[in-house]
Amino acid sequence: MSGDPLRLTLDYQPPLAWDALLGFLGGRGAAGVEAVVDGRYLRTVNLAGARGWLAVSATKRVDQLAVELSPSLEPVLPLLTAKLRQLLDLEADPIAIAAVLGRDARLAPVINATPGLRVPGGFDGFELVLRAIVGQQVTVKAATTLFSRFAAAFGEPVATPFAELKFFSPKAALIADAELQTLINLGLTQRRATSIHAVAKAYVAGQLVLEPGCDHAVELERFRAIPGIGHWTSNYVAMRALRDADAFPTGDLALCNALGGIKPKAADAAAEAWRPYRAYAALYLWRLLRMGTNTEAGG
Repeated sequence: MSGDPLRLTLDYQPPLAWDALLGFLGGRGAAGVEAVVDGRYLRTVNLAGARGWLAVSATKRVDQLAVELSPSLEPVLPLLTAKLRQLLDLEADPIAIAAVLGRDARLAPVINATPGLRVPGGFDGFELVLRAIVGQQVTVKAATTLFSRFAAAFGEPVATPFAELKFFSPKAALIADAELQTLINLGLTQRRATSIHAVAKAYVAGQLVLEPGCDHAVELERFRAIPGIGHWTSNYVAMRALRDADAFPTGDLALCNALGGIKPKAADAAAEAWRPYRAYAALYLWRLLRMGTNTEAGG
């Protein structure tokens, strides 16, 4: 992974709420695998046989991001670029999204305060699913701590120019082959460990493919058939891993609180007015709650 880094730019339609995007990714990252440092998003990459690191930062232009990456990743540049665009939601049309969501008086103030908010994707489908499961019914901070333990336990060590990047992302095969008690010892309940074990085995067997371009209905039905996977988890995965702009995390208590403490069914009913951008509405509501309470919420 030595040598001068490669450099490229990623175009997008402005505005882009870069600081908010970094805050979301940094607050939910896996220590050792990804990090946000000095306004840059950093992560290790293990993709189609190529391994290395990357760093993404804002530029002076309002419609471009700058990427530096290890020369070892040159063979997978097209695939890597596509995954980065999904991760950073660079295909979004923020003007169209704001036109729909801004009609709601509850959302208009936070849209005006944070124009161009994106729905962060997942660089790796299994990584995102693992993060979603460990995040069930715990705080964002607790979920991040748990995920970081998985990175240390099941991620191959790697040397990079960044002290914060130490491991490649945990692989499904290693988790599938682990003893259930090994997962429990990382701090999981038996039920959650069983769910992760089952998901990992399904990935390894090719029975679960939660990536953009898959048949959403079929894959999410298979996903929900796994014990411990409910509508919140599957919809959160649909939002981020599958890039479904209209997915909505049903039952999310933070969203209910942001809407004035209403019940989940009432939140679902309110969300009907936000189609086809309910995922973006969820991100704006989570942001609204954080702005009001100075605490992390959602995902």
